[in-house]
Amino acid sequence: MFTKTHYYLIKIEYLGYRFHGWQKQPNLKTLQFMIDRTLNYVLEGRSFKTLGAGRTDAMVSAQGAFFELFLKDQPLDDIEAFLEEFNRNLPQDIRAISIKQVKKEFNVIQDVTEKEYLYLFAHGDKFHPFCAPIMTTILDSLDIEIMKKGATLFQGHHDFRSYCYRVNKNADFQREIKLSEISVNNQFRANFFPEKTFLFKVVGKGFGRNQIRLMMGALIDLGKHKITLNHISESLKPDNTVVMDYIAPASGLILNRIEFD
Repeated sequence: MFTKTHYYLIKIEYLGYRFHGWQKQPNLKTLQFMIDRTLNYVLEGRSFKTLGAGRTDAMVSAQGAFFELFLKDQPLDDIEAFLEEFNRNLPQDIRAISIKQVKKEFNVIQDVTEKEYLYLFAHGDKFHPFCAPIMTTILDSLDIEIMKKGATLFQGHHDFRSYCYRVNKNADFQREIKLSEISVNNQFRANFFPEKTFLFKVVGKGFGRNQIRLMMGALIDLGKHKITLNHISESLKPDNTVVMDYIAPASGLILNRIEFD
């Protein structure tokens, strides 16, 4: 018997601190697990599956993530009513922002044209524990000015093999970074934040596993004067053998925006 599938694109935001990343994993609390469990309740057992636009790591948060809902047989009667009911049953640290029906040809992974990540950090002291879920604290003082220079080195087409975790030798490490910059944080505010905090912003079509956290780790080492600007430049050359092994903590990373074709 022929079964029709209906396709919906759902935008979500979440605090990733208590989750083991996006993808379902045995015996672990993941975002996809919680979303699918909620959908199973709201849809009253109807047949469906979900596919995320990307896999965030454990403890990584998002303001503009997406997943596609593939719903069998009957379409949703009222998508706004569904969105309200979905949010009513999701845990407090996950919120669905919008929903729209898309065509069968839409591909939530391949149709991504741009992703923007933010890394929120502060340095030079031990700050309020409430910062921990969304901000990385570096106890040492950092040279922010040299870190700003280092961040710009990542812009453009480069070989990012030194910034990919558990490298597959046959993988393609060529990536284009459209924007890479460090600035004072004026986007996120809380009365328990330190007086001055910073954002590392990275924009590109796609990234390797732990790539942004390894880039941030290199910038932290640069800010501590453990490495030089030349060291980062060398690490981006084709077939380089530079090893970058400091992966910055996940909790400071936020998936801020995804654009589709």
